[in-house]
Amino acid sequence: MTFEDFIMQAREMNASDIHLTVGAPTVVRVNGELRKYTELSDQVVNRTILSILTAEQEKQLTEGNDIDFSFELKNGARQRVNVFRQGGKLACCIRLLNATIPTLEELKMPPVLLELAKKRRGMVLVTGPTGAGKSTTLAAMIEHINKTRACHVITIEDPIEYRYKQEKATIHQRELGRDVPSFSYALRSALREDPDVILIGEMRDYETISLAMTAAETGHLVFGTLHTSSAAQTIDRIIDACPTHAQDQVRNQLANMLQGIIAQTLVPSADRKSRVAAVEVLLGTDAVKNLIRSCKIQQMESTMQGASKIGMQTLTESLARLYKSGEISYETALEYSIDRSEMEKKLVSGIG
Repeated sequence: MTFEDFIMQAREMNASDIHLTVGAPTVVRVNGELRKYTELSDQVVNRTILSILTAEQEKQLTEGNDIDFSFELKNGARQRVNVFRQGGKLACCIRLLNATIPTLEELKMPPVLLELAKKRRGMVLVTGPTGAGKSTTLAAMIEHINKTRACHVITIEDPIEYRYKQEKATIHQRELGRDVPSFSYALRSALREDPDVILIGEMRDYETISLAMTAAETGHLVFGTLHTSSAAQTIDRIIDACPTHAQDQVRNQLANMLQGIIAQTLVPSADRKSRVAAVEVLLGTDAVKNLIRSCKIQQMESTMQGASKIGMQTLTESLARLYKSGEISYETALEYSIDRSEMEKKLVSGIG
């Protein structure tokens, strides 16, 4: 079996990830759960991992660096890869990406995400843990812009996961390590490249966050991601990532240009055969902006609860709706809820 056959077989299983490790069983993740895949000898695993590296990447690996990249099969299927060493042996995780970009409707995202994609300026953040589908949600939003708006989109990714076929929009995709050395470098360049929309694969540090907010303030629509599990935590993370002397300024900047935060997680479907997105939505209303300016982030939850008519919702409300529509089980709703007692009240009362 060739490596390409191996990948395609995992795709047929509806796997999202493959874990190859020298000295350990090969496993795949299907619907969020790991399962043993096939027995491969250590030599085959070692040879397979090295076969997908360039000479330069292999050199970086021997120097102690982890390697992030994407690669494409002959049929166009794309994969995101991280190669690393553990216990002195080679290992890698391969994320199997969708060949086509799904629509927001296909992802069953709240309709308000379409409205956020129509904004002309400001910042939209998509957050969640690793494997929560952030990249796919962002790709669906960018693809909506691509189909509906004649504008210039610049994406800065590590690595590039989805390739866009240009329709109404002009799209330039830049990859860390191949096209640009860092997010902050690419952002500085982007501001001189006449963009309308900028996508930042990850807002990792103060410099990137600061440049992203400046871009949003100066008339661009900026999309970004963070590894946070809630809208309130996202705001705290951005502010905490900044030096103490700059936090008041960042708080005001964030309040001025925040359009929305989508905090999502993938949960098992009722039949356990797939996963569905539970989504928390915070919109940059006047009330939310005042809470950010006055450091009252702990009140975000109640603000979201009282604004469902305009598209806001908490994670608890999203889980309750998914349960009410039969998409997830009672146990799953409780398991993924942040506040179990509040979740139980909603499920028992039927409020969703």
